This record gives sequence, structure tokens and C-alpha cells, in this order.
Amino acid sequence: MKIGRVAGIEIHLNIFFLALIGLFFVAGVLGKGLIAFAVVFLHELGHIISARRLGVLVSDVELLPFGGVSRLGEDLFFDPSKEIYVAVAGPLVNVVLVGLGVAMKNYGLWDETLGPFFLQCNLMVAAFNLLPAFPLDGGRIFRAWLAGRTGFRRATYYAACWGQAWGVIVVAGGFLGFLLHLSGLDVIVTGLFLVYAATREKVTAPYHFIRHLLRKKEEIARLGVSPCELAVALDTVPLGEIIRTFVPQRFSFIFLLDSNRRYRGMVSEDEVIETMLSKGFDFPVGRLLEQK
Repeated sequence: MKIGRVAGIEIHLNIFFLALIGLFFVAGVLGKGLIAFAVVFLHELGHIISARRLGVLVSDVELLPFGGVSRLGEDLFFDPSKEIYVAVAGPLVNVVLVGLGVAMKNYGLWDETLGPFFLQCNLMVAAFNLLPAFPLDGGRIFRAWLAGRTGFRRATYYAACWGQAWGVIVVAGGFLGFLLHLSGLDVIVTGLFLVYAATREKVTAPYHFIRHLLRKKEEIARLGVSPCELAVALDTVPLGEIIRTFVPQRFSFIFLLDSNRRYRGMVSEDEVIETMLSKGFDFPVGRLLEQK
């Protein structure tokens, strides 16, 4: 649900977050719901400001129970250092808000009911988002770190799996807490959405991966130079396995060997991608040499 526009960026409220605020309203503590909204909004604003400072386009933001999702330019996803910088900015805003809240308490600008909730909300949003679970901020940091070692697609898959696992843990913990009267339904709602968001990212990972590969080709054409990555593979290996070795910001070359481990030739990342798009993932990489 669109709720407005700030600095040219459309702000959307996810239905799960709307339901969470509704729970606060039904419980008679709407003030806490509005504080939760403000904390999440400022958290996401930290991501937006850091992304814009890096020259990354931000088109719109969807506010979720545990943070938000910004529609960011492709530059962010294909540059791990930028993704880490932007991901850290959100929790950092919450830490600053905690410090501001403590200062307000020391100066007497404090509400004994809403003040502690403000501090608790910021600490929970920061801590929760730093879990290594995609699409949380910690998951994005984990994905960016892992992408340079296992490749973008596999890193996204692993991080999303962690997101699903943590979502299940949060739901189970929230359900137990609700039965023991230690927490409300908001924890269960948050966990359910984390499972949903992680699953969605897992499903769309192949699409983002192909965009990532095509983007690298554009970057080389623009810059004229790129670091490279070397790999060795048997000529019978399918292209789908070859592309798993491709990593961000490095152009790959693959040395091909026959069944007797003798050198047959070399193919480039571009050749693998173009053939994969036309012949499919199961096409043997050695047959690229026959096309030359």
C-alpha cells in the first residue's frame, strides 16, 4: 500500500506491517505501533542515504515488520563492497537512535511508557537485522562476503536458506512466547514474513544471477579492463556447473581438459553465457571449442 513520497522515493507499507500496526491498535497501544513505524522508517532511511551517497538509484521503499526493502539500482547488487556499506547503514541508524534516546532520558525528555519501548524497538530492529539471514541486512552482508568466494548465485541461495531457517526459529520462538505470555503475535508475524521474504529471494535468485552476468559484460565494455579469475574444468561439464564458479567483479576464463586431463583449449565467460542462453544449462562446455 502506497502511503506517500519522500524526496522522490515512493513509500509503501507492506500488508504484514499494516497488520502488525493493527495489532497494536487492537491492544490499545497505538502509540507503540507508531513508534515501531518511525523506527523502521528511519532504519530504511539510513539505507537510502548511504545508497545515494554511493550513486545508487533508489526508486521506492517497502516497509516491513523488521525493516524494509528498497528498490535499488543494479550497481549495488553487483558490487559487494557497496552492498555491505548500504546494509550496515540501517542498523547503525538504530544504534544512533538508542544513543539519542539515552541522552533524552538524561535530560528529562522522557516518557516512562513509550521511552523504554523506543529503546527496545531500536535494539531489536538492529539486532534482528544483523542476523546472517537474507534478505535481512546481516544476510546481505553474508551474501556479499560469500559471493566473492562461491559466486553470486550460490551465495544468494545459501543466504536465503539461512533466512528461511531463521524465520522458522522466530515463528517457533514467538509461538512459545505467546503461549507463555512472554510475547505477542507480532513476533510470529515477523517470523512468517521472514520465511516468505527469504523464499521469494530464493526463487528470484537465478534471475538476478543472469542480470549479474550480463552486467559484468557491460562493465568490461565500459571500463575496458577487469580483474580475472581462472578455472579448470573437464570438457564434459555442463555450462550450468561452469557458471557457478563465476564471481562478482572478476571476468572468468576456463581451461578445458579432456578425460585424460590433457589441455584442449580455453573459453571465456562471455562465450559460456552466450551459449548457455541459447543452448541451455546442460550444454557441455567442451562443445564451445567446436564452435570456434
